[in-house]
Amino acid sequence: MREPVELRRKRILAVVHARGAVKVSSLASELDVSAVTLRRDVEELARTGMLRRAHGVVRPMGEAEPSTPAARGGGPSGEAGEGATVALVVPERHSYLHETLHGARTALEEAGARIALHIAPQAAGAERPQVERALAGGARGLLIAPRWRSAAGEEADHGWLGGLEVPTVLMERRPRPGSALHALDTVCSDHWYGIHLAVDHLISLGHRRLVMAARNDSPTARSIRAAFAEIAASRPEVEEWSVVLSSPNAGPGEPGTSEAAPDLPSLLRERRVTGAVLHGDEDALMLVQRMAERGILVPRDCSVVAYDDVVAAMGSISLTAVAPPRAEIGRAAAELLLHRLAHPSDGGPVRRTELLPHLVVRGSTREVPRSTG
Repeated sequence: MREPVELRRKRILAVVHARGAVKVSSLASELDVSAVTLRRDVEELARTGMLRRAHGVVRPMGEAEPSTPAARGGGPSGEAGEGATVALVVPERHSYLHETLHGARTALEEAGARIALHIAPQAAGAERPQVERALAGGARGLLIAPRWRSAAGEEADHGWLGGLEVPTVLMERRPRPGSALHALDTVCSDHWYGIHLAVDHLISLGHRRLVMAARNDSPTARSIRAAFAEIAASRPEVEEWSVVLSSPNAGPGEPGTSEAAPDLPSLLRERRVTGAVLHGDEDALMLVQRMAERGILVPRDCSVVAYDDVVAAMGSISLTAVAPPRAEIGRAAAELLLHRLAHPSDGGPVRRTELLPHLVVRGSTREVPRSTG
């Protein structure tokens, strides 16, 4: 049974009056109340003059707040959670990052941070004005996932993004080694390992002729294309492999390049492909539909592994899929940023964190039938 609001707030007042100053985060844990609910109660109690709240701490009305930053918990470090504004900048219409955004939001809300979400339009250089607007509005830290449709677009962001004077963490983006952003904190999925899981799964089922149909207009797409080429070429079991564009609107992202999207059903037949890795989920579901229209049934004629696992399970055939840890990426990035805010002068070395995807096996893959000849 849900506890009445009045009773919960009486418990909050009882603890505060009995103990004096109490950290908001500790109070939520002690009373077994969610951080969001606890903050809402504290704000209402403060508004009605029943307690005082400042710098992540609540006090009885008669107790004066310490006057020095040190007494309040270390000056800037006191702003790491409760009350600090953190900007989140993500591209518009990017469903892959929705769970990442949710994971970051959960961690920030639990810490009492204020969140300023900025959506960057689908245009080159769109992130910079959003970041400048966020910083002008008082953001003390930045979580960002630039679109970076091409390596040139990434390079164009290096100067200003690397020169920001607030703690910054890249989400699901891995800067080019040796670039101006190489020493920036990053939290991302290990996409090489994700492709390894997909290829290894197909090989274990007896597939020897493989294709990857992938996008080419994002850092994730470029990472998994490169990983597939490296892994397929290194596995002696693979007799033939290729990487092709998944759809006409899936790239290419690099200026001056021209990569046509092939007719996938025809390509599968011509190359006698029995195993395919398709990126991303929506393109994968559409390709499976096109294959069925042309008489190529999944998994009877071709086993399919999707990459992303956002909507892979929702098709008429639930697709086996590689699932990057999207929500965990957001949470880890937010926790790293909070750490930087809490330790502005001694936060430790730059961190490049990679989390491993996992494989979800569904109905779109099966073992290659043994020849009866």
